[in-house]
Amino acid sequence: MKWNLRLVAAQRGIWKAAELQRLLADHGLVVSAGKMSGLWSKTPASLKLSDLDIICTALGCQVGDLLVPEPVVPRSEGLRSVE
Repeated sequence: MKWNLRLVAAQRGIWKAAELQRLLADHGLVVSAGKMSGLWSKTPASLKLSDLDIICTALGCQVGDLLVPEPVVPRSEGLRSVE
């Protein structure tokens, strides 16, 4: 999955993580500076669905705008065929 938070935010005129952090707080999601940095700069390993819902509400977007499927590249090492 590709995490498009920065693109979606930029399309709404939000250019800095601190701006989004304030917007999320206005919608009831208080995010620490460290967590906000991770959300802003890389794909999160995990994210609560309730947090994702607030992010979408704050940005006026859909989950599919933030999470975009990418082709999966199979790892050849250690794979077994299932029959």
